[in-house]
Amino acid sequence: MLTLDQWMMIAIFIATFIGLIKFQNVPERVFASATMACLTLSFVSTEQIFLNAINPGLITLILLITCSFAFERTSFLRIFANRLISKAIKRSYLRTLLTTAFASAILNNTAVVATLITPIKNNKFINPGRLLLPLSYAAILGGTLTLVGTSTNLIVNSMLIERGLDGLKFFDFTLVGLAAMFSCLLVLLVMIRVLPKKAADAKHDKHYFVEAEVVTTSKLIGSSIEENGLRSMDSLFLVEIIRQEHLISPVTPDEFIQAGDKLIFTGDISKVFVLQQFDGLKLFAEQDGLLRDNLTEVIIKPGSAIIGLTLKKAGFRARFDAAVVAIRREGSTLSGKLGELVIHSGDFLVLAVGNDFVTRTNLSKNFFILTGVEPDNMLFGWRDKFTLFGFLAAIIASVIFEIALLKCLIFYLAALFAFNCLSINEIKRRFPLEIWLIVVSALTLASALENTQVSVFIADLVQDYLQDKSVIVAFIAVFVISLVMTEVITNNAAAALIFPIAYNIAIGLGVNPLPFIMAVAFGASGSFISPYGYQTNVMVYNAGNYRVMDFVKVGVPVSLTYSVVVMYMIPLIFPF
Repeated sequence: MLTLDQWMMIAIFIATFIGLIKFQNVPERVFASATMACLTLSFVSTEQIFLNAINPGLITLILLITCSFAFERTSFLRIFANRLISKAIKRSYLRTLLTTAFASAILNNTAVVATLITPIKNNKFINPGRLLLPLSYAAILGGTLTLVGTSTNLIVNSMLIERGLDGLKFFDFTLVGLAAMFSCLLVLLVMIRVLPKKAADAKHDKHYFVEAEVVTTSKLIGSSIEENGLRSMDSLFLVEIIRQEHLISPVTPDEFIQAGDKLIFTGDISKVFVLQQFDGLKLFAEQDGLLRDNLTEVIIKPGSAIIGLTLKKAGFRARFDAAVVAIRREGSTLSGKLGELVIHSGDFLVLAVGNDFVTRTNLSKNFFILTGVEPDNMLFGWRDKFTLFGFLAAIIASVIFEIALLKCLIFYLAALFAFNCLSINEIKRRFPLEIWLIVVSALTLASALENTQVSVFIADLVQDYLQDKSVIVAFIAVFVISLVMTEVITNNAAAALIFPIAYNIAIGLGVNPLPFIMAVAFGASGSFISPYGYQTNVMVYNAGNYRVMDFVKVGVPVSLTYSVVVMYMIPLIFPF
């Protein structure tokens, strides 16, 4: 019979799961709320929370992400991106996907994909629609190859260490990961032909949405669109006029300009300042008085604080010392006032930035910065090489000499500071607070489940159910639940929620917990069907102008292949 405390703990766990589905953009807040509920009800102590906050596996994850800030500024990713695609199309496919996968095994796969999107979209040999989605899948598969390949593996490792067990080794994931990767890449090469061909568009920025307002002193007032020359511009096209809250579209050549008209253009954003030549046209960004020749292109990150707000209400000047010049949304035709458009994840913005833009600490939490102003200067010369080879040396030292990866990363990070390859300001600006909070809260939730004996109760239930059945049934169930949850919520949240249950099921059945732990890690990393299950999927979904069904058509066979291979390989390498 369950006690009141156990019923309340079960309620918190279920509420956490529901919250992660309902509030997918803020998983850290959901987990933090669960932690506070557990602390309030004395299911965990403050000492346990503090111990979880300095868990060696978690600190290793944070240090790895921090060190990657410097590595992303090296020339390595840029150079290798420019050498992948050539006239040999089949060879280019293989080279791009394999290189992406193996690079993602040791680097941040989001950074790898972000670096490759533009070269792939601009290449002349392979249609981007046939390569961008496989690019994301290759990055996900590559992340499963090593302990540091994805944050999911490091989160699982941190939860294992929290139980007083030895952490996972660097290559513990590799054999299973390689089998899954090559099998899924073969499926991808077959399925590539069902992907849509994206219309060739060397100037992919032609879809930007730009607003200019006619001021009361403008000489354009009283003359037609044709007479003012607004129809004959080579790079920008007038698509709408908003006049006193009324939309005029399409715009005819004999339409007369009135004071206060908002003229909506689409076209080549690099030509936006042609509008300066027209008397009395004021760009949306000029309301904030920022220089218009200092432009930066960004993508809105999943989970950004400004998603769901209008451009006007987002307060760009106060938040980022920037103003919006133009917006682009792949796969959608925008309409209406620029200031009243609601910001979506994956939107492309062109910002006019002020002097303080690069010093703002919230840039990396809200944007992927594509072109223009960078948060810091790129590394060059000996610092460029030192950052690359120093990172590889830290990984190699950990593997060959069996030095704790945490210790290797501490020395590597110290060297980055000493040689001015990384600054305190950049760490303050990009510190992965959300990931840290998610993992600490997940560890605390797991502690609460164990303190209240709920994990043991669930494990006993499973044990009773499986009394006359094979342990493999429980193993498959753990993997499938993790796989489904990563499509519904996020990979990190799925791993954090399922791990304590899976671990206690293994203990209750009296078998080696490692196969169940690996089932959680690989299941939570297998987001192939939903464009929203993983950040790289979101990025290519927008960049490739895909539909959800494109992910389903290709993702289902990839996911099935991945599942069969992983569930076959794990028990072979990690026996029960």
